[in-house]
Amino acid sequence: MFHTILIANRGEIARRIIRTCRRLGVQTVAVYSQADADAAFVREADRAVLIGPAAAADSYLRGDRIIAVAIETGAQAIHPGYGFLSENAAFAEACEAAGLTFIGPRPDAIRAMALKGAAKALMTAAGVPVTPGYHGEDQSLETLQAEAERIGYPVLIKAVAGGGGKGMRRVDDPTEFADALTSAQREGLNAFSDPKVLIEKYLEIPRHIEIQLFADEQGHVVHLFERDCSLQRRHQKVIEEAPAPDLPDAMRAAMGAAAVRAAKAIHYRGAGTVEFIVDVSRGIADAPFYFMEMNTRLQVEHPVTEEITGLDLVEWQLRVAAGEPLPKRQDELTISGHAIEARLYAEDPQNDFLPAAGKLDRLRFPPWARIESAVGEGDTVSVFYDPMIAKIIVQGRDRKQALSRMRDALIETQLSGLATNLGFLRRLISDDAFAAAHIDTGFIGRHLDRLLAPWPDAEIPAHVRAADPGSPWNDMTGWLVNLPPRSPLNLKAEAGETAIASGDIKAPMPGKLIDVFVSAGDTVEKGQKLLILGAMKIEHTMKAPKAGVIKAVHAAAGDQVGDKALLVEIED
Repeated sequence: MFHTILIANRGEIARRIIRTCRRLGVQTVAVYSQADADAAFVREADRAVLIGPAAAADSYLRGDRIIAVAIETGAQAIHPGYGFLSENAAFAEACEAAGLTFIGPRPDAIRAMALKGAAKALMTAAGVPVTPGYHGEDQSLETLQAEAERIGYPVLIKAVAGGGGKGMRRVDDPTEFADALTSAQREGLNAFSDPKVLIEKYLEIPRHIEIQLFADEQGHVVHLFERDCSLQRRHQKVIEEAPAPDLPDAMRAAMGAAAVRAAKAIHYRGAGTVEFIVDVSRGIADAPFYFMEMNTRLQVEHPVTEEITGLDLVEWQLRVAAGEPLPKRQDELTISGHAIEARLYAEDPQNDFLPAAGKLDRLRFPPWARIESAVGEGDTVSVFYDPMIAKIIVQGRDRKQALSRMRDALIETQLSGLATNLGFLRRLISDDAFAAAHIDTGFIGRHLDRLLAPWPDAEIPAHVRAADPGSPWNDMTGWLVNLPPRSPLNLKAEAGETAIASGDIKAPMPGKLIDVFVSAGDTVEKGQKLLILGAMKIEHTMKAPKAGVIKAVHAAAGDQVGDKALLVEIED
């Protein structure tokens, strides 16, 4: 085992790694940007070193600086976490060249899975089913449009180097293809430095089910069962659970075997996840499944696998990277209970889920739930990084109990200071259709209206409500013991002014204007595309809230704009 490792990441995954290392007696070195100087992971590491300004390109993506710090601090290995440099083959090679162990797969395995088109060719050769589509080198608009016509609409445009929903666009109509392609290519270039895309048939009613696997240097490969990540919004996971609801045992075995074949085909080492898309248009019983991609790192949602297996996946990563064999064989792995994870984000569901930033005036979680969080009460959610506040994880003896516990955990969570998706998560986890496992990746989109309804005022819990209806403990009129009653004071929280409440289009957050489609004097219809704002690595299309005439445009493509900056004015 290593005596010291450097963590080339930040936030909740850095804290997660530190926790396991502390238990194993391994020293940790954190690297941090100026924006994270006061972050919890910086305080919790045994040592922390500043590596650059807030922008990730100048700090967490500077592999040369990170390696230099590892050498200076005597670290033997680097754990990349997820995101940033975790799937960067050149960084893994640079670690090895510097005499450091990269806690992850070999560089050639990362490259094999990095480009989705090449990865699907490999999987086909290994006997793993893949989604029908175009994975070729010709990236001309004419060829891609022709392939989309051949495949048949709807299609999905995907950045070949993409992940996390970035560089991905669904296209239902041929007239929308060119604009969607341009946007996907641009997002792929900005997020992954690669504008290449592939085209796939879009399955109308799919479930997203992924297999967690592990492989060691000795050639052993096991799978740690599946996770269902079908509840997504804009291809970003919102709720994850394990095991997958109603998945037949035969399909679980077949998907696990396919994932193991995928790992063996590239001589894999370490933690990995093979993502499958399952066509449930005719039900789950005999549904076909297709390889989607392989993530050559630890996943954000790994805690639900830990909860149903009783294993520490970060510990497994460290042991495999140190050359030890896998701690368990396949026949020693079992599923116990059901686990669910909810991602709590700083985002505004009432404003098209645009990311938010600001200070968390209050943040309290129930002490009985598992919480993986980057921030605490009084901390600030930065505009520079992912807006996730925390992952809330619960386990139950079965799915019904796990759902009940997650609902309780979300209701008991206290949060104020900025817009979040907490109310949305409460609605989602309480939804009857979700409880009945009538789920697929389009679930949130289909039921969005009811999921966006305001969360009702909390009811008085049964355990604090008196059984006798006439009891004074049920009288809410404001009486006091031995004192005259006090008139109740009713307070109502009014939402702040939204960015597009009137004809003024304001930036919902700091960012860069990617494109502007209107000029002063133009006539626009309600819902017409006005501009694209790039922020937090995602493009946000802003549309006209009403019909009218463009009175003024206050910014141009390429401009950096501040929070609530006035961008466009519309008059009747």
